[in-house]
Amino acid sequence: MQFALARARRAIELPSNAGSSQSQKSIVDKRHVMNDKAKQASKIWTDLDIDAPGKQTGFLWLPLAVHDRSGDDAGYNCEPIPIVTLRNGEGPSVLLMAGNHGNEYEGQIILMKLIRTLKVEDVRGRLIILPAANAPAVRGDRRNSPLDDGNLNRQFPGDPSGGPTAMIAHFIESVILPRVEYVIDLHSGSLTAEYLPCAVVARPPNPDHLEEALTRLRVFGMPVGMIIEHSTGGDGALIGACRRQGVKHLSTELGGGGDVNRAAVEMAEHGLARLLHHIGATSRALTDRRAPDCRFVARVPSRDYVYADSSERGLFEPLVGLNDTVEAGQVVGRIHFTTTPWRDPEPVITRTDGLVLTRRIPARTGRGDCVFALGRDWSPAGTN
Repeated sequence: MQFALARARRAIELPSNAGSSQSQKSIVDKRHVMNDKAKQASKIWTDLDIDAPGKQTGFLWLPLAVHDRSGDDAGYNCEPIPIVTLRNGEGPSVLLMAGNHGNEYEGQIILMKLIRTLKVEDVRGRLIILPAANAPAVRGDRRNSPLDDGNLNRQFPGDPSGGPTAMIAHFIESVILPRVEYVIDLHSGSLTAEYLPCAVVARPPNPDHLEEALTRLRVFGMPVGMIIEHSTGGDGALIGACRRQGVKHLSTELGGGGDVNRAAVEMAEHGLARLLHHIGATSRALTDRRAPDCRFVARVPSRDYVYADSSERGLFEPLVGLNDTVEAGQVVGRIHFTTTPWRDPEPVITRTDGLVLTRRIPARTGRGDCVFALGRDWSPAGTN
């Protein structure tokens, strides 16, 4: 019992300044960090020393003293959440994360490959890697956790006494984010949507930081870079947590649809290698591939996405695809009705111009289903 308590205490201590750069010290000093009592409240523990030098592999242990929604009594069980740390001398601290949503696969594969190939001597500073951040959702192959239907990207800042997903969010925000200067969070389109592969940054609250955020997009080097004002999840998303903690954030959307987009994985692997070297987190360039030109876009307001408005559910036939440009009033798809196959299909019409950023995957579609999300070229003035 004493050993377990000691491990729990160690998991939630303040970041150590031993061996850290002066810039890291000043960032920790200036950043709002929860008080000791709040940090001690985390019920997640680990036997891995997050602040130790070298390369470590292990688990965060999420206690499951709940009756989960699948009907299984978890009792005294714990859910293991894989964590890897690499620390070597002076340099920035970076959190690399995937599995925020369990059925978004590209990012999980990218980080698992990186864990196996990256050597501690390649690192400057510290990398903290969570390849399956919402481990119950990853295990269940679901967007949300099967334990509490929790969407991790809507749960921040979390709750140390809440459900399993809220506990994970609390641990990330109160224990990990105060240790890092950068977060790279790898997403895809989940089972119901496919994205035009892109990297994403939120417009910084401080206008003086905008150019640095745009540079991160250029260095990551996906053909499309998206600038958003805020996450769909608002302050409950990881982006909101990063803003509260003063952490620089970049995310991705890498395909999706229940598949693994090979081209998107390859582009993002090289992009991640470039970005880590650009910010000083690796001692050498891990790729010699140059970044392609990046087209900056912004999503149109959600009211201007393309929605089905059919009188009954049917089969959606898309007439445009990812990266296509559409015009207001254009017929972009048809819905066919299997119950009355002799009936003419109903057209799906876009209300606005834009670039197709996402497309719906399930063919069975009905009123209110988003079939395409659109974007437009971005400008700093906010007019697209």
